[in-house]
Amino acid sequence: MNFNPILTIATAVSTALLFSSCATAPSGGLGLAAYHAYDRPTKLPKNPSNVRVKVSLSKQRTYVMEGSEVLLAMPVCVGAPGSPTPTGSFTIYNKEEKKRANTHGYAYNGSNVTKTMLANKPAGWSFKGTPMPYWCEFKADYGFHAGWLKHQPASHGCIRMHENLAVKFYRLVKIGTPVNIAYSQPEDSTYGNIPLPPDAGPLPDYDGSMYITDGYFSQHRTPKYN
Repeated sequence: MNFNPILTIATAVSTALLFSSCATAPSGGLGLAAYHAYDRPTKLPKNPSNVRVKVSLSKQRTYVMEGSEVLLAMPVCVGAPGSPTPTGSFTIYNKEEKKRANTHGYAYNGSNVTKTMLANKPAGWSFKGTPMPYWCEFKADYGFHAGWLKHQPASHGCIRMHENLAVKFYRLVKIGTPVNIAYSQPEDSTYGNIPLPPDAGPLPDYDGSMYITDGYFSQHRTPKYN
């Protein structure tokens, strides 16, 4: 996710979107609207037990498959070089719609909200972990979840999904769904060249109230399936 150092709860989200995450970032406008509108066609499986997930780290793509059919091909954001996403074969063993991080998140006191590690929380401030909506865990402390999508690897090892696609992914997979994560996947050449949302890096962050309340957990369009 993108974070501003101090955000005010009382400030409306529409006002907060005027603040950028870096000095040269735009104030939102068409870029943010295009990001919010981004979606990918998605099919529901005929047999949920046959669903499997394939992740291409080099392409930053995830393919949800039923047999040889692609139900959903979507861009993702994988681990940065210093915190890579693990490779290998895994199984989704935990799903949590409203997951929060244990060690990092937001401290808040009155109308002030600041992004921080729990260990560095100011004395007397309350704390809530970073929201990770539609969490699907495949290895201890590693999972798929909604988060800002950047065009380069940028996560701490988890696989970030666009907010409009995370809710779909969560429905397509179940406990026991196999996951393969590799440098590349055969589907890269046929399904990997898909339209991308704007890079979230230059976009303004949401207001802090989105993260210390349940706001971010519902920050997505109503999903539609083919």
